[in-house]
Amino acid sequence: MRMDFEGKVAVVTGAGGGLGRCHAMQLAERGAKVVVNDLGGAMDGAGSSDAADAVVEEIRAAGGVAIANKASVSDRDGAKSMVDDALREFGGLHILVNNAGILRDRSFKKMTLDDFDQVVQVHLTGSAYVTHYAWPVMYEQNYGRIVFTTSGSGIYGNFGQSNYGAAKMGMLGLANVLALEGRSKNIRVNCLAPAATTRMTENLPGSDPKRPPNEPGLVSPAVLYMCSDDAPSGETIEAVAGRFSRSAVFSNRGIKLGREATYEDLMGNIDEMRDMSESGEGRGWKMKKQ
Repeated sequence: MRMDFEGKVAVVTGAGGGLGRCHAMQLAERGAKVVVNDLGGAMDGAGSSDAADAVVEEIRAAGGVAIANKASVSDRDGAKSMVDDALREFGGLHILVNNAGILRDRSFKKMTLDDFDQVVQVHLTGSAYVTHYAWPVMYEQNYGRIVFTTSGSGIYGNFGQSNYGAAKMGMLGLANVLALEGRSKNIRVNCLAPAATTRMTENLPGSDPKRPPNEPGLVSPAVLYMCSDDAPSGETIEAVAGRFSRSAVFSNRGIKLGREATYEDLMGNIDEMRDMSESGEGRGWKMKKQ
């Protein structure tokens, strides 16, 4: 076993299959002690199973250390139990990978508000719950690595996923703020934007059954990087089929029309305002240029 994460304790939510399972397996393979969380429900969040137990057995059979947690991230007590289990069983918590999620895809016209609320509750609110309980532990020990799982559905948009896309971009906003708040305490917070063939994605509209599968294990190296001692903070990494890239928000210099600006003034300069030929990453770039 490689021991890159020896002495580290990790919680991985939604780790009973797909991406979460691969993240948990690869962290354990490199020495981390892992709390494998998974409610074990269907893709719409209904029901439960022993998926977490199966992954724990895989990790132990490979010589790793892990325990199962079957709570729901969208339940406050359940979210707290994941942190409590890590502290009680392993004596600490250093890494949190927020991966749990569900899908209830429909066009916005056909989507019920219950379907919208439930997806946001699991992805965004659930991630916030677990992170909220992990945060004081990481804050006091001056060390933490947190990964939020965002998505191209939020960054770029995807038809039929207004609930999912909204939740995923909410997670990106949360991560941006926590990266700032955790900086002085060596808590590094980043986002993963993955694409992989899992039971969550195999029936998405537009998916091609003839296309070779994108193995979820090929996404996990990005997660391990964001969980390492050398992790960045406040970044978003896209990962698919062994290809890794970074996404960022860019802004242009804009135009100054003054405090008497009108709609007509704006429209007379609209092309210049929208021009991105000279732009840079983040708000700080624009402020430096002005």
